[in-house]
Amino acid sequence: MFPLMDQIKDDHFSFGQLTFTLTHTGSWLLAVGLIVLGGGCGTAPFPNPPPAASPVVVATATNSATLLARRYTYIPKPYPVDERGFSPVDKALAKAYAREEMVSPDPSGDLNPYVLKVISGYPLDGSYQYHCSWTPREYDIYNGVTQDMWYHGMVVAKAYPDGSRCSYCCGFTFEVFVRAMKLRNIQLGLDPDDFNGMTFGDLFNALQLWYIEGTGDSEQRAITSYGLGHAITNLEDVRPGDFLSYSTTPAGGHSVIFIDWLRNETNRIVGLRYFSSNLSGTHGVGYGQAHFSDSNHGRGVLRNSLHIGRVDGIAGYKPFNRAQIPQRNAYAPTQPERIIYLPAPTGKS
Repeated sequence: MFPLMDQIKDDHFSFGQLTFTLTHTGSWLLAVGLIVLGGGCGTAPFPNPPPAASPVVVATATNSATLLARRYTYIPKPYPVDERGFSPVDKALAKAYAREEMVSPDPSGDLNPYVLKVISGYPLDGSYQYHCSWTPREYDIYNGVTQDMWYHGMVVAKAYPDGSRCSYCCGFTFEVFVRAMKLRNIQLGLDPDDFNGMTFGDLFNALQLWYIEGTGDSEQRAITSYGLGHAITNLEDVRPGDFLSYSTTPAGGHSVIFIDWLRNETNRIVGLRYFSSNLSGTHGVGYGQAHFSDSNHGRGVLRNSLHIGRVDGIAGYKPFNRAQIPQRNAYAPTQPERIIYLPAPTGKS
């Protein structure tokens, strides 16, 4: 399909409605497919290859204010992995997923120990950066996860196509949830893609509840709606590894994995310590903390805004009725474009 590969350095070619960019990078030759659809915004395949040094434009901006947005200037490239195809997090957790390193479960079988194991695999050096765009939105290419999250053979949440490992808060906590669910299933000898019998459509809808795409949505709602766990209202019952979201004043909000409470000298809860994305704004994944506004001169977390959910042990799963679950349609479950990896030419016929 790709003639004369050993003579190509950087080039572009078309095949039907697909325009490909070929880039020779050391021992690998990459074919990056960009789908160019007729109609719509009136975009067409590049009449001439853009200069090699120019960023690949993947969409046409119609608003000058968003012309330099990341989605219009990023260069598609493969997600950086080692020779086995592992990301840094995959590599750190490989023994656990291989059952060579077993997680000590709670007597209740709750997901919490697996959640804590998963977050232990993330580097805290800022290499897993933060990125979230509201103008323009990017749900069609990116769902806030550091790498594609798969379920039933499809990608339920897409990583940014520039290979940067970026994330945003609700995307990151959803990623940890998916990883932890699969890890528990694998360690118990179960199908990793069986979350209480949920279909791909169920998990994609749960993602939208998790991302608060409608009134009353939260991670807690996603967990309880699909019979995976329960809500927690007593703050003294919260445990490390629970999923939590909150609103703040001035107006804002966050999705986090609970680690511990912050307490004052009288042992009153005045804030929380957590693990999440967008730590200190742009620094990415790591540990952070926040104080309740009623203990911080009126600024901070609104105590009555907390939504806390725990994923129960598998034996505690409950049946769910799709007809009683809000069905969100904020965006479609589009699949990411594929990047084809080709071995370096050997010089042999």
